[in-house]
Amino acid sequence: MPDQHHPRRFGLPTATALVMGNIIGGGIFLLPASVAPFGTLSLLAFVVLTVGAIALALVFGRLTERDPRTGGPYVHARAAFGDFAGFLSAWSYWTMTWVSNAALAVAAVGYVHVLMPGHDSEGINLTVALLALWLPALANLAGTRWVGAVQIVSTVLKFVPLFFVAVVGLFFFDPGNLGAFNETGSGALGGLSAAAAILLYSYVGVESASMSAGEVRDPERNVGRASVLGTIGAAVVYLLGTVSVFGTVAHDDLVNSTAPFSDAVNAMFGGAWGGTLIAVAAVVSIVGALNGWILMSAQAPYAAARDGLFPAAFGVRRRGVPTFGVFVGVVLASLLIVVNYTSGSGGLFEILVLITTFSATVPYLLAAGAQLYFLLSGRRDQVRKGRFGWDVALALTGFGFSFWLVAGAGYAAVYQGVLFLFAGVLVYVWMAARRRREADTAPEPHPEPTRTPADSLT
Repeated sequence: MPDQHHPRRFGLPTATALVMGNIIGGGIFLLPASVAPFGTLSLLAFVVLTVGAIALALVFGRLTERDPRTGGPYVHARAAFGDFAGFLSAWSYWTMTWVSNAALAVAAVGYVHVLMPGHDSEGINLTVALLALWLPALANLAGTRWVGAVQIVSTVLKFVPLFFVAVVGLFFFDPGNLGAFNETGSGALGGLSAAAAILLYSYVGVESASMSAGEVRDPERNVGRASVLGTIGAAVVYLLGTVSVFGTVAHDDLVNSTAPFSDAVNAMFGGAWGGTLIAVAAVVSIVGALNGWILMSAQAPYAAARDGLFPAAFGVRRRGVPTFGVFVGVVLASLLIVVNYTSGSGGLFEILVLITTFSATVPYLLAAGAQLYFLLSGRRDQVRKGRFGWDVALALTGFGFSFWLVAGAGYAAVYQGVLFLFAGVLVYVWMAARRRREADTAPEPHPEPTRTPADSLT
């Protein structure tokens, strides 16, 4: 049953902005340069991945029709496979979010230096990163109304300049700037897979509306719509932006570019003001993404805590937000940022970021598997009546996309991620043992007195 103890704050526009804002973080501003070495084949990889991401978005929509509670992938994994699978989903998602938030905040520092050059020091970098993290955290602690407002404003502010470059760039498009279709030197399939491995994590965040289903109005309808609309909106920005940059910046220059959108603006209009424009858009984009991801970092623990699988404090809400989960996630991300800048432990930071690339895939795989389980175990009427074949195809496509995410993460990410995933087993054991002790010590309910036929006559 959906949560009823607070009013739902997110309508369809806000839920769509949450999905789109979480998908489009700061990485888009380097994306064209990242895929340029693969040639225009990378655009085809984008299309293939978009199909997989939309299928996964539809799967989350179908699952939310069955169970529209906050927690998304966790809720569905637990319903299908039990407490342990649900815990692994929540643990993986929680790990991914707070580590990713630290990485996003660190990424904001470079763009701030473009706007305010000449102030590069570890102390200033640390301060900027912590501000980038805590400002959206304060919006979260203020309640879902503020989260929604910040998300809509930040999504519009970052979408407009990106879409401007994407559309206007088409009028400056020069086919001579394009490289070869396949620059990898290998076959088309190998080049497609190589490009896809870089692009796979561009769509992490597709589950955002499902994760916050308890805050969405009419979640049975709006979660699926928001997931698909947000994913398509992000795909349009990705594809049009990459095409425009490919066509306005010479291929050899683009391969070595550290600011491809800025180079594209400068190529279109001359001067060097493009860097400032894109830096502003990047800072807004990252802060908006942090606003959404900070909320996400509290949602899975919140749902798990209500089922006794996370400490009870994570299950307390104020103003519609699991404030304890928000606070803990931000504190952990802050500690990681401090470690990154003060102890010289860049290796630790890189390892944890690798862990997130794998951790993001675990909830996706379990959710897609849950949908297949519901469909194939005779419970398909609980998911979507009359569309069995289509729903199976969507679930299989979503599972395949998630499995591709695992493969694209690389050996190091999978190895480190599995170790951290299994470390969570200790937390599950502790919580499960605690629940068992509480159940054993709880007073037994008094049995109802036995009534005889004679009693009913008195």
